Amino acid sequence: MRVLITEDQIKHRVQELGALISADYANRPLTVLGVLTGSIILLADLIRATTVPLRVALISASSYGGTRTTPGELHINSSLVPDLTDRHILVLDDIFDTGRTMQGLLQTLQGHSPASLRTAVLLWKSDRTEVSFAPDYFGFRIPDEFVVGYGLDYDDEYRQLPFIGVLEEADKRGQNPD
Repeated sequence: MRVLITEDQIKHRVQELGALISADYANRPLTVLGVLTGSIILLADLIRATTVPLRVALISASSYGGTRTTPGELHINSSLVPDLTDRHILVLDDIFDTGRTMQGLLQTLQGHSPASLRTAVLLWKSDRTEVSFAPDYFGFRIPDEFVVGYGLDYDDEYRQLPFIGVLEEADKRGQNPD
């Protein structure tokens, strides 16, 4: 597996994002809404990097599954989402690929009457974006390669890696990364 973004690069950028978000949301009721399951590691690190009081909530949205490496039909489960009325919502996901997952999430969340709705992602494949908006906050722009680590998976494997790696064919066959 080839390392695309190192653990130290991620740590540094998450600290920067935390400072930006803290400045932008000072004195406003913020809810960080993490998209399951890929954003869990980023969510934990990012909220520790912020200095504003906030609530944390989770939502399930997926257009990938199992061994899929291209998006399919979007499935959203908002049953875990608390009352978001008049709250400033920051939707946090691991990756912004085509943008269709985030677009579907934003459409769903508009029905919850938030005060504002913004987006943050660790990774952005800007060359693959098919929607008319970009993430409000992002950690890194990356090329169009299938990546794993720091919460991102392939068939629910590799999430625990502290770096972002490019998945090779050997890795897809179940061999462990070095």
